[in-house]
Amino acid sequence: EVKMVESGGGLVQPGGSLRLSCTASGFIFSMKTLNWVRQAPGKGLEWVSTINPDGDFTSYADAVKGRFTISRDNTKNIMYLQMNSLQPEDTAVYYCVFPGTPPKGQGTQVTVSS
Repeated sequence: EVKMVESGGGLVQPGGSLRLSCTASGFIFSMKTLNWVRQAPGKGLEWVSTINPDGDFTSYADAVKGRFTISRDNTKNIMYLQMNSLQPEDTAVYYCVFPGTPPKGQGTQVTVSS
């Protein structure tokens, strides 16, 4: 059974940082491209970032480029999202997903507020 469990969210002030983790199991992690997506209150899913299996190719939505960094540790089956300079518009539930598929986990809530 494929499982992807997101963690690391929380409440942070504007300008702050968080690091999200996605712990995966049930598939060959090192062979899969993975995405972070997010869903803000009352809005649809928004793609945030992609990382290829080796971790040497990444891409970002314009809204987060230069502030967020995606990475992965294939020895631990974990993907990360380092989020810096957080803004209120980054408030959302964040999910890790296979490209083109809906979230499987419950996500992790990120709230940016003073």
